[in-house]
Amino acid sequence: MELDIKKLTDEEIAFNIQKGQVEYFEELMERYQGKIVGYLNRLMRNQDDARDVSQDVFVKVFRNINSFDVSQRFSPWIYRIAHNEAVNNLKRRVREPLHFFDPELLFPHPVALEDPQSDVEKEEIKMALEKCLELVDEKYREVLVLRYFEDLDYKDISEILKIPVVTVGVRLNRGKNRLKKIYNEHYGQ
Repeated sequence: MELDIKKLTDEEIAFNIQKGQVEYFEELMERYQGKIVGYLNRLMRNQDDARDVSQDVFVKVFRNINSFDVSQRFSPWIYRIAHNEAVNNLKRRVREPLHFFDPELLFPHPVALEDPQSDVEKEEIKMALEKCLELVDEKYREVLVLRYFEDLDYKDISEILKIPVVTVGVRLNRGKNRLKKIYNEHYGQ
C-alpha cells in the first residue's frame, strides 16, 4: 500500500528523509516555502532578499535534516534556521522600509489611535506605523513579526529565538508599547 505523503506530519516526513527518501523533501518545501518567504519578507523588508535567503534556508534544512530530532516539532526548527539566516543577512545590508504592514494586527480595537474616517486615513496610519516599526529595537520587532505576521504562539517563538516563553511575552508587551510611543511621538496623540 502506497503511503499518502500529504497525511504525514512534518516530523514523519523529516524522518523519512533521514532514512533516505529525499523525494519527500519536496513536500516539506511545499508546506513551508510560502510561510518562510513571508516571514523573511516581513523581517527583512525586501522581497528579493527574502526569496534569496529562503533558498539558503531550504539548502541548510536539506543539508542538516539528519541533525533534526524527529521527537521535536519541525516548524520551530525551520523557523530558527530562517531566523538565523535573516539575522546574518540583515547584518550585511542597510535597513529598508517594511512593506505590507497592517496596523490592525498590533493595534486591535479599541485603540488609542483615532478611528480613521476613510481608506486614505487608514493607509496613512498604516504607512506611519511601518515607519515606526523600523524604529523599534530588533529584539522587539522580530517578536512582533513572529507573533502578529506569522501567527506563531509564544512557545514556538520561544523555541525559534531560544528565549524563555516569559521573555516572549515581555518583549511583545514592550514592543507594542514602544511602537505606540514612537507613533505618538512622531504623529501626535
